[in-house]
Amino acid sequence: MSRIVMKFGGTSVAGIPEIENAARKVVAEVARGHQVAVVVSAMAGVTNQLVEYCARISPLHDVREYDAVVSSGENVTAGLMALALQKAGVSARSWQGWQIPLRTDEVHSKARIEAIETDELEKRFAGGEVAVIAGFQGITPRNRISTLGRGGSDTTAVAVAAAIKAQRCDIYTDVNGVYTTDPRIVPQARKLEKISYEEMLEMASLGAKVLMTRSVEMAMKMNVPVQVLSTFEEPIGSDFPGTLVTREEDIVEQHVVNGVAFSRDEAKVTLLDLPDTPGIAGQVFGPLSEANINVDMIVQNVSADGKKTDMTFTIRRADLPRALGVLGKIEALKKTEIRSDDKVAKVSVVGIGMQSHAGVAQTMFRALGEKGINIQVISTSEIKISVLIDEAYTELAIRALHAAYRLEEKLSA
Repeated sequence: MSRIVMKFGGTSVAGIPEIENAARKVVAEVARGHQVAVVVSAMAGVTNQLVEYCARISPLHDVREYDAVVSSGENVTAGLMALALQKAGVSARSWQGWQIPLRTDEVHSKARIEAIETDELEKRFAGGEVAVIAGFQGITPRNRISTLGRGGSDTTAVAVAAAIKAQRCDIYTDVNGVYTTDPRIVPQARKLEKISYEEMLEMASLGAKVLMTRSVEMAMKMNVPVQVLSTFEEPIGSDFPGTLVTREEDIVEQHVVNGVAFSRDEAKVTLLDLPDTPGIAGQVFGPLSEANINVDMIVQNVSADGKKTDMTFTIRRADLPRALGVLGKIEALKKTEIRSDDKVAKVSVVGIGMQSHAGVAQTMFRALGEKGINIQVISTSEIKISVLIDEAYTELAIRALHAAYRLEEKLSA
């Protein structure tokens, strides 16, 4: 008998009708003979409301109590889902993170999973019971409730799938798969039947919002096949209507570039006439790291005179005010001009095929140049090329690149 995990996000359990619709999909999988664990998020909007409550009580709140409050939304959904399954004639019970237990470290509000004890779950599976698990939450070594950060229910689902040795993890959401780019910008965008862990990880980190980065990292590490599909379409996961995220070797053939990702959550910082001395980068980025400000793209110019140089890097747009405050306090930058721009966007092309094909970058730069789009910063890895551009040209760049790599075309069998 095979075993699967089914995860339902906030829009998939937004109200009682949606929960009952999701429950019908669980019932259909049980009817096929599967042992099923269900992982649920809070109902749409609930977590935001709980976060607001905490902020209204105290902007500088105790993160341990914050976790106790914001994790409660998933508890409600899990109980309602168990009731819906029982109503449909399926044996089911709800599980909170501490009941499994799902053990995490003590970094409240962004905890990491350390272990999942499955003995009791295994007994319940053997008795034909469906486990409905509250996502996003766990328990610390000091027996306090912890949460995994926003989007943590995806991570819970993948971790549970690995722990119970599930055949796959189905992520039900409000889209029916992973597309070559956002179909709202490019109507010709094509749904991918399969995508490698590496490509999905890059796309998630570069702005694609279908799966959270940490869940993809865990799936790749634990070799858990993850399928993305829609809650609001008729087929269930066993009919494979969505996109399967899997190992590269399980994909027979694919485009050199498989997707165009983008992020408007970007800001650019440029340091002019920076002292060109050993250790200066550490003096700049060390304080930013200590302030929990993540730096992404970095470019440093070659110093002509060996004394001064320019450096440009990008950060999250929301972090820009804090970053400028931190940089302004660094003694080594007292004579350095600091410029910033929060009207930029990052556009990226992603594909495993880049590793063995030349000319990918040339195609990207030519396509953008033909549209008159200036490239401000370039960053590369083995399977992606990212460029920073003026935010006003984001959609034009996405459409141009999608067409340049002919991503609307499906490869012949």
